[in-house]
Amino acid sequence: METRRLRLLVELSRLGSMRAVADAVGTTTSTVSQQLTVLAREMGTALIEPDGRRVRLTPAGRRLAEHATAILAAVDTARLDLAPGADPNGTLRVAGFATAIRSHLLPLVTDLATSHPRLHVLVREHEPAEALALLAADETDLALTYDYNLAPAAPDPAVHATALWTAPWGLAIPACADVPDAADSLEVFARFRAQDWIVNSRNTADETVIRTLASMAGFTPRITHGVDSLDLVQGMITAGLGTGLLPIGTPTFSGVRLMPLTGPQVVLRAYAVARHGRLAWPPLTLVTDLLVRRSATTAPDSPVPPP
Repeated sequence: METRRLRLLVELSRLGSMRAVADAVGTTTSTVSQQLTVLAREMGTALIEPDGRRVRLTPAGRRLAEHATAILAAVDTARLDLAPGADPNGTLRVAGFATAIRSHLLPLVTDLATSHPRLHVLVREHEPAEALALLAADETDLALTYDYNLAPAAPDPAVHATALWTAPWGLAIPACADVPDAADSLEVFARFRAQDWIVNSRNTADETVIRTLASMAGFTPRITHGVDSLDLVQGMITAGLGTGLLPIGTPTFSGVRLMPLTGPQVVLRAYAVARHGRLAWPPLTLVTDLLVRRSATTAPDSPVPPP
């Protein structure tokens, strides 16, 4: 059923004549009659009957007019609810990596519970490839992802990436390792050419970074371990199982030393990613804007444009 025909039926129940309905909606009497005839055919029952020189609603017509009133009210409510200027409400599904959720999203969720109590945020922890797959399948509305300057994500024309924050990463090594503080990235990597290397078990970006820097330092890294916890990376380094990347500023275990990487740097770049058709949806716009503002005040570096 078209809501336009339902609206004509409601007007007829209110005004009592085809001519009055036509005048009220700015059309012709014949058009009103034709549209109500189509509606009756769609419903499979007569909706109007002659009443002298006028018409009146049949019992089925009166009943449908009651339903139509509720339906049209719901449609108007939905239109206002989803308008670009509407107060954000409803359910926003977010999938993102743990650091983005813990340090940037969760503080916002706490504030939103007070400022926008009708907005509910559902959170799922996923690495970038997983979050983007959920976005493509319409199983999430917002993906919080990252890449590295040395392992840029391939551009996807189906989505829009909003830059959030950047963070330098370094190489976590055994605290007893003999490496000068001023060593550049390639020198640091070269000193660990014989070591095993630890990478993320659910994402390939840091492995790409390690392979890139190792290649520039003249060797092929022996990547043997895959884990999904930065604390576990440190635990494995302490146990003598290898070395791996960590964010600069991470509190380190007593047996771990975090070396800054310079020449070239390793920089993580975080993004809020959404499908183009959803960008004007008020809950998505609100949360994305809040993430951008929080990133500007809490991240060590300024946001960078998407790759």
